[in-house]
Amino acid sequence: MSGGVDSSVTAKLLADKDYDLSAVFMRNWDTRDESGSDHGCEWEKDWEDVRRVCGVLDIPCKMMDLSREYWTRVFEPSLKFWENGITPNPDVWCNKEVKFGVLLDRLTEVPGLSNTPWLATGHYANKDWKYDNGVPRPRLLRPRDVTKDQTYYLSSVPERSLFRALFPLGSITKTEVRELAVKWNLPTAARQESMGICFVGEKRKFHDFISQYIPPKPGPIIDLETGLQVGEHAGLWNFTIGQGAKVKGLKERTFVVRKDIPKNIIYVVPGTDHSALYAQSLTIRDWTWIWADSPPIELMHPGGLKARMKFRHVMSDIGCSVYSDNDCIRIDFDEPQKAVAPGQVATIYIEDWCLGCGIIVEVA
Repeated sequence: MSGGVDSSVTAKLLADKDYDLSAVFMRNWDTRDESGSDHGCEWEKDWEDVRRVCGVLDIPCKMMDLSREYWTRVFEPSLKFWENGITPNPDVWCNKEVKFGVLLDRLTEVPGLSNTPWLATGHYANKDWKYDNGVPRPRLLRPRDVTKDQTYYLSSVPERSLFRALFPLGSITKTEVRELAVKWNLPTAARQESMGICFVGEKRKFHDFISQYIPPKPGPIIDLETGLQVGEHAGLWNFTIGQGAKVKGLKERTFVVRKDIPKNIIYVVPGTDHSALYAQSLTIRDWTWIWADSPPIELMHPGGLKARMKFRHVMSDIGCSVYSDNDCIRIDFDEPQKAVAPGQVATIYIEDWCLGCGIIVEVA
C-alpha cells in the first residue's frame, strides 16, 4: 500500500474475500540523505494514511524500509544516466528491482506469512494465464481503463514475479475506484493522485533536486540548421529530446533535437514540427522479454514481428515492426515518431498483451 486511493480500494476489495491478508508499506526514499532530518517528510504522511485505512479494514500492516536497496538498484543507476546526458525512467526499474524484486523476496522471510506469498498492488493492469506446452504462464495485459494503463511501468517485471502478482483494479475504472472509496468511507477517498518521480516529489523542480547530486557542467547550445551557438546549458541532464530549450533572445521557440554527449553539446531546431525532431526507428540493447525463454519466432522473419509499442507512458501505442538484429532489438515505426530519446523505455504489445521492454540506445 502506498497511502493513495488506488491501493486503499485494492485492500478493501481483497479484505472482502477469503484471503489471509496483510498490508505492507515500502519506504523507498530516505530524506536524511538530503536534509539530515526525516521530520515532515512525505513518507510519514503516506504511512499514516496506510495505517488509517488498515484500521478501518481491520487488517495488519507493517512498514519495510527499502531505501538502501532503492538507492543502489534504482537511484544510483538513474543518476549515472542523467550525468551522461541520457533520459532514464526510474519508475519502470523500481517495479522490477524493488516492488516485485526485493520486496517480494523479503516477504518470504516474514514470520507467519506463506513461503510463497502473493503480492497485490493498486496498478491499473490485468493478468491472465496462457498454457505453453501444457504449463500455465502469466501474461501481463492492459486494463479496462486504458487511460490509466500502467503496464508500461510493469513491463520489466520478470515472469517469476508476475506469477505471484494480483491486480484487482484491472477491471475497474479510476472513476469507479473513487466512487467505491467514497461508498466505503475510506480515509483516502478524497486524496489527490500523486505525480512525478517519487524521490523528486511534486513540490520541487527536477533541476533543483538533481543539482544536489550532479555539479553543473556548462556547454554550448547550437542551432542545428546554422551551426551557430545560440545559448549555453548548465548540464545535459537538464534537457531531454523534444523539450523546449528556453533560449532567450530568439525570434522563434527552439526544441532539443540531439545531444553530443562526448562534446557536451545540445543541438536545437526552431519550431515544434521540425523534421529533425522525428525518428523512423530505434535500437535497444539488453531487451527483457517477460517470458525470457520464449521470444516470438517472428523476430527472425524478414518482415519482423508486427506489434504495437510505446516509448513513453503517456502516449497511445503505435504500430511497428520488431527485428532481432545481432545482440540488439530494432524497432521500425509504421509512422515517424516525435521526440524519441535514448534512455527511454520501449515496450512492445501484441494487442493487449505486454511482452517486455528495453532501454533505447540509438534513434534513427
